[in-house]
Amino acid sequence: MIETIRWNEKGVVMIDQTRLPTEEKYITCRNYREVADAIRTMVVRGAPAIGVAAAMGVALGVSQAEPDRLDESFDQICSELAGTRPTAVNLFWGIERMKRVYRSHRHLPFEQLRDRLVSEAQLVCKEDIAINEAIGRNGASLVPDGKTVLTHCNAGALATAGYGTALGVIRAAVEAGKTLDVFADETRPFLQGARLTVWELQRDGIRATLITDNMAGHFLHSGRIGCVIVGADRIAANGDVANKIGTYGVAVLAKENGVPFYVAAPLSTLDLSIPDGHHIPIEERSAAEVTHVFGVQVAPDGTEVRNPAFDVTPNRYVSAIITERGVARPPFSESIAALAATP
Repeated sequence: MIETIRWNEKGVVMIDQTRLPTEEKYITCRNYREVADAIRTMVVRGAPAIGVAAAMGVALGVSQAEPDRLDESFDQICSELAGTRPTAVNLFWGIERMKRVYRSHRHLPFEQLRDRLVSEAQLVCKEDIAINEAIGRNGASLVPDGKTVLTHCNAGALATAGYGTALGVIRAAVEAGKTLDVFADETRPFLQGARLTVWELQRDGIRATLITDNMAGHFLHSGRIGCVIVGADRIAANGDVANKIGTYGVAVLAKENGVPFYVAAPLSTLDLSIPDGHHIPIEERSAAEVTHVFGVQVAPDGTEVRNPAFDVTPNRYVSAIITERGVARPPFSESIAALAATP
């Protein structure tokens, strides 16, 4: 299994996803600001993975703080990590979890408080893998045997602490004995599908075919695709789903062609504080990601660019949302609330 992120005595170790697929390199973030920079620059990416990274960043920051200025330093650490990327709610979930531990154990001596935070961050990582495996088990039965699965972006081990959400469902279906192959959208402009999803699937021995984003409609119309499975960065209370830019178009095309569209995500991706997708903040990234490909300019100088990193898929295009506690189906306002309330 790919180990996306881990804690050791030197800091937070993570695979540098900007170097894949040509170079498999792990880096060590030695302070919380380096963790924040890794999240911001997408060295580590994927909603669950950045939630884990944020938790570890908080623990690392506290470990290196001055005990007599701890409260001030803690607020600064959390604020800087929270300011890295606005859309993925798991980032804020991870930070809030660490805040609860901090408040509950603030009365302890510094060394004990530090150890509690480090243990909690490691637990967040361990739990994420178990959650992904449960998502896989809950979703495997939805994958048609003998068909092709289409996925967009990367919602695999690299987007989590390990195993994956959307790719976790695919992995679990294969482990259950189903025969399938995967079509991976390239996912412009950052090419997570081309660089990361195909790399993961090849390592697992799962047949993967890379297609450009504008080929999805052609293949969904062909009858070859049995279902679409994607991850999510934030899911509103009504089931509207924010995911990597281009997901909305794939969902519309799937609906038009009668292909089920599934979202696989942990409950930590649910944001029950917002009623619908209109309230989800959408990150806008650098124009250079569009005007250049791996440093090579592909657009004229002075080109005006919009580069939203995510879009919102309305719940009417979502067939089901697969979580670690079960599968939510329409009406999502009721089924999501029921899963969230399950002990």
